[in-house]
Amino acid sequence: MLPGDLSIIMPEIILAVFAMVGLLVGAYGGKDKTGPAMLWATAVLFIVLAAWIGFQGAGTAHAFLGMFVDDAFARFGKVTVLLSAAVVLLMSESYMARRNLLRFEYPLLVALAVVGMMVMVSAGNLMSLYMGLELQSLALYVIASLRRDSVKSTEAGLKYFVLGALSSGLLLYGASLVYGFAGTTQFLGILAVVGIDTSLGLLFGLSFVIAGLAFKISAAPFHMWTPDVYEGSPTPVTAFFATAPKVAAMLLFARVVHDAFGGVTDDWQQILAVLSVASMFLGAVAAIGQRNIKRLMAYSSIAHMGYALMGLAAGTAAGVEAMLIYMAIYVVMNIGTFAFILSMEKDGSPVTDIETLSMLSRRDPMRALAMLVLLFSLAGVPPLLGFFAKYAVLLAAVEAGLTWLAILGVIASVIGAFYYLRIVYLMYFGADENELDTGGSTMLRVIAMASAAIMVLGLWNLFGVEGVAKAAAATLVN
Repeated sequence: MLPGDLSIIMPEIILAVFAMVGLLVGAYGGKDKTGPAMLWATAVLFIVLAAWIGFQGAGTAHAFLGMFVDDAFARFGKVTVLLSAAVVLLMSESYMARRNLLRFEYPLLVALAVVGMMVMVSAGNLMSLYMGLELQSLALYVIASLRRDSVKSTEAGLKYFVLGALSSGLLLYGASLVYGFAGTTQFLGILAVVGIDTSLGLLFGLSFVIAGLAFKISAAPFHMWTPDVYEGSPTPVTAFFATAPKVAAMLLFARVVHDAFGGVTDDWQQILAVLSVASMFLGAVAAIGQRNIKRLMAYSSIAHMGYALMGLAAGTAAGVEAMLIYMAIYVVMNIGTFAFILSMEKDGSPVTDIETLSMLSRRDPMRALAMLVLLFSLAGVPPLLGFFAKYAVLLAAVEAGLTWLAILGVIASVIGAFYYLRIVYLMYFGADENELDTGGSTMLRVIAMASAAIMVLGLWNLFGVEGVAKAAAATLVN
């Protein structure tokens, strides 16, 4: 290990040391006393690290003999993960505190999960890939069942753990096949072997690795854990599941298929296209019958991962760029939507029944307007940013010769628009039977309205994200 290696992974080291020191402080300082301070400290550290990584400049560096890669692609993912995790932590404070869940373990487990995500997007080796993935997953298993007095929360954590273990087994089996036939776990070494001779064993290994990664992004048919975990977990935890881990897993997906198997694009392109179609249509159709808004957002997440996979299936730099833009916009839309869901209360108790939104526009017009903009953007209604996110991945698919996939994506988008527009209909034209509490947390209102404003104001230049995504994609697809 060289001193240069440590400087390259310094953000990860700082965050890991902070989490370990925080555990000692929390253990000796008391759970209830240190919880709020630990949450704010973790969120501030996330923002500081995101600024540090974002201003590191251009260039690519490798640490630990190529196991860890620091390039523009990894930096894009890390900044997105850190900022989204920071916002989710901040908007969860009031919810967790009022339900006696704001113990010091919550922000520290989120911090450890984020360390895993940062390792994932910088993985240059099958071993570092698995280490990052498991560090993320083990922390997420615990926070899914954070509400120990709830049967649903315990069930969510157990289901996530059992199915996560299955996906890890698939991933490890695929990695062992790849290592056996390629003779190396380094992505660049695998790429060199694939370029010379693509054996059937390598393709089988690739298929199992893709299956394991598809579980992490909840792509159909590996989605079965998502609705129950989203419903059973505390709502702030659900908001976290729907944002940062999805970004990290999708970027890891892109790094594996391009850095390790970029020479056999035609082979993995078919698999990703099938996963994309299955996810888009399952998410669009299954969400129609949902009455719980958290379960609806679970199926929405499955569908959106299908659209992101469409960009990745293109197999080009333009496709990766479209996927990165899609994930950035997706995160903002989901943060705003979950800020709204967190504010859904009746007589001081949280509610998740969609019917309770009936005629919200009459009682709280600004909050209803923000939700309308976010839902329209999730549905891909022009001229909001969500439309341009879908347009980017559809265009990438067409340019790559996957016109059939783009057509199916448009059809799935039209079907999926129904359940978003149904919520809008309830808010503006529903029967005035239920009354949600008005007011609520100022932080939640600000985040929801800011997210809605971004969906409108970002039309001009996407706040510079497009240029950064283009540079990141060019670094990966070289």
